Amino acid sequence: MGSLFAAVLLAAGVLQKNLSLTRAGLVAVLAAGLLCLPAQLTGEGAEAIVQDMPRVSRALINNHAEAAELGFWVLEVAASLALFSLLLLKNASPRARLLSLLTLGLAFVSFGLLARAGNLGGQIRHTEIREGFGTPDEL
Repeated sequence: MGSLFAAVLLAAGVLQKNLSLTRAGLVAVLAAGLLCLPAQLTGEGAEAIVQDMPRVSRALINNHAEAAELGFWVLEVAASLALFSLLLLKNASPRARLLSLLTLGLAFVSFGLLARAGNLGGQIRHTEIREGFGTPDEL
């Protein structure tokens, strides 16, 4: 959710050409990138806990892990660009807006990827959200 909040804040700043909001959005993207580190670093420990539970599929765990890693790295790239954008803004570089727009795009992409990873992670223990879940039609 942090990447969504950051992207919306950054979008407001960039679209309104409001320097303060743009800076706040860039700081939020940077913070989201830093705050997702613990989730990424604890994934293997969580995997070790759930892998032997009944009705837990190895394929579901792998799908979630791969999706989470992709979303993580996209967010980390966005956070790096946010830091660089902040430095360009401080120096009043004309390229700051372009880099802020690129950061904005990556922040939205990372949210989509991480939302997908969250859904895949939920499927590991919540069978009701798995594809094909349902009750048979009654005759």
